[in-house]
Amino acid sequence: MAKRPIYYDTETTGVKPGKDRIIEIAAYDPVQDRKFCMFTNPECPIPPESTAITQITDEMVQDAPLIGPTLTAFAEFCSDPDIVLVAHNNDAFDKIFLQAEFERAKLPMPEWIFLDTLKWSRKYRFDLPRHSLQVLREVYGIEANQAHRALDDVLVLHQIFSKMTGDLSWETILNLMGNTPQTLRMPFGKHAGKALSEIPKTYVAWLAGSGAFEKKENAVLRENFEKLGLLE
Repeated sequence: MAKRPIYYDTETTGVKPGKDRIIEIAAYDPVQDRKFCMFTNPECPIPPESTAITQITDEMVQDAPLIGPTLTAFAEFCSDPDIVLVAHNNDAFDKIFLQAEFERAKLPMPEWIFLDTLKWSRKYRFDLPRHSLQVLREVYGIEANQAHRALDDVLVLHQIFSKMTGDLSWETILNLMGNTPQTLRMPFGKHAGKALSEIPKTYVAWLAGSGAFEKKENAVLRENFEKLGLLE
């Protein structure tokens, strides 16, 4: 089955996985239009510097579930085997915190596929001086939100990444992050579904002549045809 995304975000007591704790998890499933948002009791005081960033106080989490039930609920929300968990700075932060908290709760972590939109932005929007979520929000003209609250950031990220990737399939997006253009598939047209390496050079030239590669959403496709030597 086709991969489909769930965008998610975590708010924490600090920046050190294993030492600091998750205090909020939020997620958005754009395919089924479902939202998830839960506080979790970190079983420790929230440092003032964390509250200053997240606006989450000890009083807001004191009656919240502990991390075990929160992770169980999150895993149920993301239970489809074809899910891709998408977050900004995923590989260096959110995914690492999830792994640490599943271990602390003595729960098996599902074998999710993860995608880091910060890495995507750095790879394919190298024209930008910075790649924070708020910078990308401004670049793509997304309405301002309550930054550093999990659900607000998740909804903004969905809008941003949808604009960044256009009509690319999730299989193509994942392959692009793996930097393997030979395994990519044509996302549209009469050769849709074929490996890019199998697309006739005459058809690629026709696409170029028709202006298809001038569209922002086809920039990544153009780049990979160039890598394969099918586009001069």
